[in-house]
Amino acid sequence: MFAHWHHRETFHAGAFVAGDKVWGVLGEREAGKSSFLASLALAGIPVVCDDILVLDDLTALAGPRSIDLRADAAQQLAVGEPLGIVGTRERWRVMLDSVPPELPMGGWISLRWDDRTEASPVRGSDRLRELGAHRGLTLYPPKPDALIELSALPFMALRRPRRWDSGADVVKRMLDALS
Repeated sequence: MFAHWHHRETFHAGAFVAGDKVWGVLGEREAGKSSFLASLALAGIPVVCDDILVLDDLTALAGPRSIDLRADAAQQLAVGEPLGIVGTRERWRVMLDSVPPELPMGGWISLRWDDRTEASPVRGSDRLRELGAHRGLTLYPPKPDALIELSALPFMALRRPRRWDSGADVVKRMLDALS
């Protein structure tokens, strides 16, 4: 709400840095956003935020320096300090390294489950529909034209298997697709 009052857009998304730009990570509930971001952090990729991405036009603002994981992700990745019950389930917190407070947006990645690992472009109106579905607030956008600008950034779907042993391959393929 504070971001909205300051005419900033928010998304239920995480984000990381690649090539000096921020890539927003979108996905439905239980799409593995936090565990994907934790895998990136473990691989030395700077993570900007875990749950809420705040944008000031085309500039991403750094979020809290932690990722909260579910029990299975914390166990599989062997990271995190137990927080106890947060909301309705147990959580484990992974602390993140610092990042610059503001960085330019580079594009979007939409996480999807599939039998194979593949990065492919999201085209046309699907970009705007996906951004709209993941906005942090359902209020009227503070700057409606900003959604059009944000949807014009590079946008890819990252499909990957729902298996823990595929994590390193998924990270490698995603970084290859971004370069």
